[in-house]
Amino acid sequence: MTPDYSMMEPALAFLAAYGPDLQNGLTSHAPMAVEALAALGRAEAVMPWLETYRKGLLPAPPRRERIPRDGWRAPLGREDRFADWTALLADELEEAPWPAVLARWTARLAPGICASATHGVIRTAHAARSLGEAETPARRRELACGLAYWAAAYQTLPGAGGPGTLAPAEAIACVGVVPPAERTFDGTITGSLAALDRFPPFAAAIGLVDVSGDPAHVVSALTETFARVSLANTHDLLSAITFVHGVTSATALRSLLPHLPDAVARDALRYAWQAGAALYAAFATAPPAPADVEPPRESLETLVDMAIANGDEHAIKMTEACVREHALAPSPVYLAAARRALDCLAAA
Repeated sequence: MTPDYSMMEPALAFLAAYGPDLQNGLTSHAPMAVEALAALGRAEAVMPWLETYRKGLLPAPPRRERIPRDGWRAPLGREDRFADWTALLADELEEAPWPAVLARWTARLAPGICASATHGVIRTAHAARSLGEAETPARRRELACGLAYWAAAYQTLPGAGGPGTLAPAEAIACVGVVPPAERTFDGTITGSLAALDRFPPFAAAIGLVDVSGDPAHVVSALTETFARVSLANTHDLLSAITFVHGVTSATALRSLLPHLPDAVARDALRYAWQAGAALYAAFATAPPAPADVEPPRESLETLVDMAIANGDEHAIKMTEACVREHALAPSPVYLAAARRALDCLAAA
């Protein structure tokens, strides 16, 4: 599939008046889905999809007060400061090359990769991939918004310790899973992740995985593991939305890695693993799908067509992520996981 970013600027101009949230209280996926469509080469679908999606968007929030460059820690996790974060990061992007700003803030924000159910890092990664295609003011602004959302929604998970010794496929079997009877769901994925603070077995998860190998190969191992988790645990709308993020947050790192110093990349990979493991711990009802997975009958092009026809933002993003990962390290589990998600997101 040949990427087509010809509608990226019109789409970002369309979205400039809107903020990061939806009227239903959830996160706007508009810029992420738009970039995913561009990466799939489906520019013709961008504006029709946005016209439908716009009815749920909220206006951009107003600025409150300036965030000092040496005082950025205090407003971390303050979603009401999104506009202030955007202003700070937009200023930095005017003064330094965007890869340098991306690396600086990824180092600072990596422990919070789970923020807003991983939407901060995912939006940042879509913006970075778009900038890799062409640098424009609108795309730099979108990177500022992605990093701002990551910072404003900043959230960490329990756990400490250095890298482990296991591959992700082995490590997932060692992750403590909250017993279903002890789970509480407040209507958001974020709330269930916060509840892991009260589940001591999860704290060991971050120290399980070995991230010392080729970072690109580590991403492939993460995405395949979380695709298997998704395939085994997706059975309705909520589970589809939940486990999509294990895959899309891990593949997000692939767009960031070329711009990160090695130490920052290793930290980001550890926290991406931790975030995906947290989704598994908080929501899984089954172990990952086994090695032998039957691929769907549909071709790649047909799966993309189905995702666009479905229209759900998660359907588009999951399909694009799985098509991308399958192209790099072919495995039927990617296509099977995308197909399962499409089935369960059909009623969205």
